[in-house]
Amino acid sequence: MMNENGTKPYGLDESPAKKTILVLSGKGGVGKSTVAANLAVSISLQGYSAGLLDTDFHGPSIPKLLGMEGTRLVSNDGKTLEPAEFGSLKVISVDFMLGSRTDPVIWRGPMKMNVIRQFFQDVNWGDLDYMIVDCPPGTGDEPLSVVQLVPEPTGAVIVTTPQELALSDVRRSVSFCRALNLPVLGVIENMSGFVCPHCGERTELFGSGGGEAMASGMGVPFLGRIPIEPSIVESGDTGKPFVYHQSKLPFAREFEAMVKTLVEKAEGKG
Repeated sequence: MMNENGTKPYGLDESPAKKTILVLSGKGGVGKSTVAANLAVSISLQGYSAGLLDTDFHGPSIPKLLGMEGTRLVSNDGKTLEPAEFGSLKVISVDFMLGSRTDPVIWRGPMKMNVIRQFFQDVNWGDLDYMIVDCPPGTGDEPLSVVQLVPEPTGAVIVTTPQELALSDVRRSVSFCRALNLPVLGVIENMSGFVCPHCGERTELFGSGGGEAMASGMGVPFLGRIPIEPSIVESGDTGKPFVYHQSKLPFAREFEAMVKTLVEKAEGKG
């Protein structure tokens, strides 16, 4: 991925953010975009200037999760795009550029690389502390393009669910990061147990502890668990991130603790 002089042949001269964190998953349906959206909002609520870049071109979920569907991007100088904003968080998604939610994005790899480059270079991000990049599932063009473009990406957060079917794909994501010298900042196990709101009994619908065991076995940090929680589903469907609108609930406080640990790692304090 490097030239003989140690530079990236297709890389940006500089990144708009001091720290860039990719959010990855080995497979779809594990809640990766929900984690990415709430991670970015949480970091912005801590007082950092933050951006959220949605590179899941074929299934962009970020606008829905943030209640920003129908947003259209504008350019004040005819050259650079102004990002949409969720509070102080700056957001870019290809969904903001489509005619409707049903329009398909039919792009090959080189086109994706060019669009990701444009989203880094031709958007008025300002001077960001953090850029959170929501990548599509797997280890394909989009995360590879981000790693190739960004001079020194900070690392990756990998989202999984507890069952072995998901974990086998997550191991590939860890290997992907290692092949590209991208640090794994931590693994988050989503959909980890359901607590009945009536009787309080906990049921492990997808098994228990698989994400933590996998992280330990592969020698990467484990950040924590997010339960199966109806209010998380509601927050996504209504475009109200749970870290803001449900911040007092136990799972939201636990997620905030994960984010603080992650930030400490990114800042070199953990």
